[in-house]
Amino acid sequence: MRIAQIAPLFEAVPPKLYGGTERIVSYLTEELVALGHDVTLFASGDSVTAATLAPMCERALRLDPSIGDPSAYPLMMLERVFRRAHEFDVLHFHVDYWPFSLFTRQPTPFLATLHGRLDLPEIWPHYEMHSGVPLVSISDSQRKPMRWANWATTIHHGLPERLLVPQDGAEPSYLAFLGRISPEKRVDRAIEIAGRSGLPLKIAAKVDRADRDYFDEKIRPLLSQPHVEFIGEIGDGEKAEFLSGAHALLFPIDWPEPFGLVMIEAMACGVPVVAYNHGSVPEVIEDGRTGFIVDGVEGAVRAVERLPALSRPAVRKRFEERFTARRMAEDHVALYARLARGRVPPVRAVAAE
Repeated sequence: MRIAQIAPLFEAVPPKLYGGTERIVSYLTEELVALGHDVTLFASGDSVTAATLAPMCERALRLDPSIGDPSAYPLMMLERVFRRAHEFDVLHFHVDYWPFSLFTRQPTPFLATLHGRLDLPEIWPHYEMHSGVPLVSISDSQRKPMRWANWATTIHHGLPERLLVPQDGAEPSYLAFLGRISPEKRVDRAIEIAGRSGLPLKIAAKVDRADRDYFDEKIRPLLSQPHVEFIGEIGDGEKAEFLSGAHALLFPIDWPEPFGLVMIEAMACGVPVVAYNHGSVPEVIEDGRTGFIVDGVEGAVRAVERLPALSRPAVRKRFEERFTARRMAEDHVALYARLARGRVPPVRAVAAE
């Protein structure tokens, strides 16, 4: 199939460090190419891919301080994709509702994967107005605020099978927190859980500009505790070693997490996850098998005590069975084929006789 993947421009594909959506777009794109499909990736010019790269700006917008209006490039990207839409069998957007108005006015099948939270009433009119657009959710839980929307399917995220693997000789000696520091991720809970469990906590996390005040006022004072080590943001090349050295990944979230990529990154390394029962967590973690699902600090501390009962090889095996990028790509191909079979032929003007 001739497939267009349309990515956000804020980060490169894949991102240099933190970046969930762009990372998934990269994994999906590379697996589609490996399966033999003709894929064009519309993304920033510093993206790296085996597909055909259609650069929409010189580099990721987050890394370009010269950009004054960050909306200019994504809007231009949509126009460029629109002018090339006839070249593809299907267009796959990862930029929320932005393409709806334009692309409902052309015949090439398209779909949108929604990667973020949907409990924001101001966005609902876009989905109500364009109710025919096929939507992909990344968890069933993500759909709850918009159950009425035109959901085509749920496709859980996946990772390349050998991207992250358990590290030989790793001796677990701490608890881990990985991802982003923000109010909804609740690293403060992770610090308390580790302290009450009598274990060190290593924090490998990004601090966005929008969360800098929260970090400085609420989190930085907690980092001086002797059991806490703040590492900062890390990339894929460092994650396997970081996670393999952990007894567990702590995921004490306080929001309706749409998926939670770090959970399957931990599972890929054979590391169980101790997670609060919000959002997608029950769809990803199998309680008592790949981790423990808890409802508070007390439950999390008890779960840490129970970690020796879990098999790390079994955690890795469940990752291989459920969360590989190949499975994710195959699920998407099945959906693309469904959409392509229902393609409406373009209207052609017929000269009067």
